[in-house]
Amino acid sequence: MLPTPPAEGHNTAGDASPPGRSGHLEDPIQPETLATLVATNAMEKKAQDVVILDLQGRIDYADIFVLCTANNPRQVVAIADGVRKFAKQTHGLLPNSVEGMQAARWVLVDFGDVVLHVFDQAARGFYDLDSLWSDAPRLPLPEVEGTEESLFPFA
Repeated sequence: MLPTPPAEGHNTAGDASPPGRSGHLEDPIQPETLATLVATNAMEKKAQDVVILDLQGRIDYADIFVLCTANNPRQVVAIADGVRKFAKQTHGLLPNSVEGMQAARWVLVDFGDVVLHVFDQAARGFYDLDSLWSDAPRLPLPEVEGTEESLFPFA
């Protein structure tokens, strides 16, 4: 694929774009919208126990955590990498950082206001962010075809 020229007003040095953005000039995506997109993409990759925690006003480094569980190390990496690629391809978003890909037990993908945590089952139970943030409101999960939530909505 051939590179495209930078958009008008785009600084090719990259210092004019806010963290997590690749120079797009459209309005920034709202944290709730991004969290829903991240959760949807993770669920499409068969992530389990997906939770969207609204942490606005509770911490200063993020507004929303998306937590999910994978069955094995390959799925942990596949979910995190898939969400990262999806955000870049569809919204021009680049994560500020990605941590834990090599160990593949707990991968953190930091988009600034929204942070995705992909755990294996043991790490999810050990770190227990669900209980740590039990007082935080849970945002509604998107309906994704083929997931347990969409197949059994009243379970």
